[in-house]
Amino acid sequence: MQLLAATDLTGYVTIAMAVVMSTIFAIVNIGASWMLGPRREGDIKGDTYESGMSAIGTARKRFNVRFFVVAMTFLLFDVEVIFLYPWAVAYAQLEPQSPMSGLFLARILFFIATSVLAYIYAWRKGVFRWD
Repeated sequence: MQLLAATDLTGYVTIAMAVVMSTIFAIVNIGASWMLGPRREGDIKGDTYESGMSAIGTARKRFNVRFFVVAMTFLLFDVEVIFLYPWAVAYAQLEPQSPMSGLFLARILFFIATSVLAYIYAWRKGVFRWD
């Protein structure tokens, strides 16, 4: 069993430093705002505030499910684009006539085809109609 050399872990040191520094930054900012910020109580201070307007009515309002379906569809295609970018970078580094290039292409075409079929299914079910 071979142990990792110290040089193999140098890439992780920068990631660990970034995580530690961002955690320290967040803790310092929260602590400073808690120590230096005003602590006034009152009816106006405790009132609900939304975009400069006073709250009218109840927050327990029903929304149509179509809003959520459209949001989920947007997220589906957004995540698809996130998966396409690393695939494109890896695919560009393959040899043009290698057997792996055909496999890479088949996998991404299957991924895109299932996404398009899901979109067509949703379209035919009337998910995107705003009647």
